[in-house]
Amino acid sequence: MSGNPGKGRDRARAPRSDAPRSSAPRSDAPRSNAPPRVPEGTGFTARPNPARIAGYFGLAVLGALVALAGTLVQAAWFPGGLIIALAGSAGLFYGGRILTGTQIGALAPAVGWFVTVFVLLSGRPEGDYVFGDELGLVLFMLGGTAVAVMCATTSKVPQSATRSGRSGI
Repeated sequence: MSGNPGKGRDRARAPRSDAPRSSAPRSDAPRSNAPPRVPEGTGFTARPNPARIAGYFGLAVLGALVALAGTLVQAAWFPGGLIIALAGSAGLFYGGRILTGTQIGALAPAVGWFVTVFVLLSGRPEGDYVFGDELGLVLFMLGGTAVAVMCATTSKVPQSATRSGRSGI
């Protein structure tokens, strides 16, 4: 051991301070007189974007139109029409998901689809309703519901290779 203070074992035991040594008390106040910034919200706490809201509303209207067309097509050409109607619904739900990049993008057309199908199921005072037969009705309802749930709960929207800077694939 050397007799120099501040070296060796004595220095290792001393509390470490990265701040410059001064006689003034240390303060945790900001360095400028600017007011503290509030962090912006994300997700549902973010400020509403009018363009995004209009897009979701447009997707809900498209969902209603696809449900109306699907109802008529599946009733008219039963086996093939049902497949066409479900493919159209799947395309709209997945397209909304890809277009917006959010789960709400798939749920907005699904809500329009469900509301329209429910209204068409309510029937008329004469006892008629738009759906052709009970099997087509059940398959259209269950198939559309399953497709909406699958599109809304996909874990991640696939990214293109060109956006990430990679060439190929």
